[in-house]
Parts: sequence; C-alpha cells; structure tokens
Amino acid sequence: MKSFLFMRAIINRNRVKFLYNFQEVILEPYYISRNKTGKKVLYGKIGNTNEIKIFEYDKMCNIKVFVYEKFSPVIPIIPSFN
Repeated sequence: MKSFLFMRAIINRNRVKFLYNFQEVILEPYYISRNKTGKKVLYGKIGNTNEIKIFEYDKMCNIKVFVYEKFSPVIPIIPSFN
C-alpha cells in the first residue's frame, strides 16, 4: 500500500506528509529503492531545502498525499562541470 501511494505521488509530482520516527515530515518524493540491507527506502527533498534524504519504509506511518499540491523537481547542477 505504501508503494502504491508513493508511486502515484512521484508520477503526479504531489507532496506527501507522514510520520517518521514520530516526527512529521513533508516531502517531495523522487524515487523508491532498496538500501544495502535490502530494506525499501524512499528518496525525496524536504520542504525548502536542496538536500535529498533517505527514509526507510519501516519507520513511516500516517501517510497523506497532497493531491492538490504539485512540485517541480530540482535538478542540481554540479559546479565542477561548468
């Protein structure tokens, strides 16, 4: 169920809100993957920062997709190639 919600949010570029380790997170999700130990993880950008963070599925609960809030993905430009 979590994968379905996050895949729809990624495809439609919707922000999501969830509890992670009992802290509320509002995230712009980018993609779903597995870490080195085989656990499912979600990569995304938090709010107004430019930092991409990793969130483990096991620690997420109370997921809400903001259907009417869209975002455009930020593609960082590496300064060493300019």
